[in-house]
Order: sequence, then C-alpha cells, then structure tokens
Amino acid sequence: MSDIIRIGTSGTGTGGQHLPFARAAGADGWLFVSGQTPMENGEVIEGGIVAQSHKTIQNLIAILHEAGYGVEHVVRCGVWLDDPRDFQSFNKVFKEYFGENPPARACVVSSMVIDCKVEVDCVAYKKP
Repeated sequence: MSDIIRIGTSGTGTGGQHLPFARAAGADGWLFVSGQTPMENGEVIEGGIVAQSHKTIQNLIAILHEAGYGVEHVVRCGVWLDDPRDFQSFNKVFKEYFGENPPARACVVSSMVIDCKVEVDCVAYKKP
C-alpha cells in the first residue's frame, strides 16, 4: 500500500477563507478530488450555468493535472446543480471536456452552500 497523497492541505473559499479539507487526496493510484465550484481568486465568477460549468470543470482539471492525472483517468463524477433546468446546458459543457468516453456520473439538484449554480467532484484512477 502506498502513502496517502494530499493536494493542497486546505482549499480556499469565498473571501479567501481557509477550508478544513484537502483539494484532493489519494492512495494506490486512486485520487479523490473535492467538490469544485466556479471560483477564481476566492470569489464565484459571474455568469450563468455555461460559464460557471466551464470554470468549475477547469478548476477540477487543474487539480487533476497538479496530481499528475488527466481527464482520461476520471472514473466517476458527482454533480450538484442548483436548478434542474440547467441539466441540458451542463451536459453540453461536460461533454466538451469528457468527450465520447465519459466517466460514470451522478447528478442531483441541491441548494448550494455558496451562491453558485454548480459543483463537481470526481474520483480518478491511474495504475501506480
């Protein structure tokens, strides 16, 4: 068994607050990326579901790359949408990043802890 890796010992929330969890953690080839939102420089970006979906997925991919993984290693995503009417628009953006061989995915409607429209987390695997 390999050691547990942690990417970023704490995330940064709105207003620059330090959050009590790692942006990602993994072991034995598995990487669990914490839920990402459409934040830039500690603030939620302006825009609707399309812009916020792009930023959220870009934030997720940046953490994957930092850990040495790519979208091809993602085996599952969890998606939270603030509004069920955004489902089709989100799917179009999601497909741009995950292509014709997307990961398994769950999508639910939920109120968000911060004022945004979407949150995405993922589990990735790469043979150690």
